[in-house]
Amino acid sequence: MASLAIQEYLDIIPAVKHAPKGFLWSSYDKEADVLYINFKKPSHATDSEMTDDDVIVRYEGDEIVGLTILHLSKRKKQTSPTRRSSGRANSARR
Repeated sequence: MASLAIQEYLDIIPAVKHAPKGFLWSSYDKEADVLYINFKKPSHATDSEMTDDDVIVRYEGDEIVGLTILHLSKRKKQTSPTRRSSGRANSARR
């Protein structure tokens, strides 16, 4: 039987439960060391912003449709990202 670190997958349950609409798709680009997380498929981002900790938040209108997490292998477990100041109104996303 194949070996799999099941606990690591169980650790993502809270993230899936709190995802918009309860859906989460992901893919990891090992060469670029980037994790792509999508909350909607298909999604067509119309805007994005970078947080202070190198996470790109992708929007379709005022809806968050995905995250692009840069430098994944250098990260440890973290709390939610901190936004950088942008020209967008943050009140629509809280």
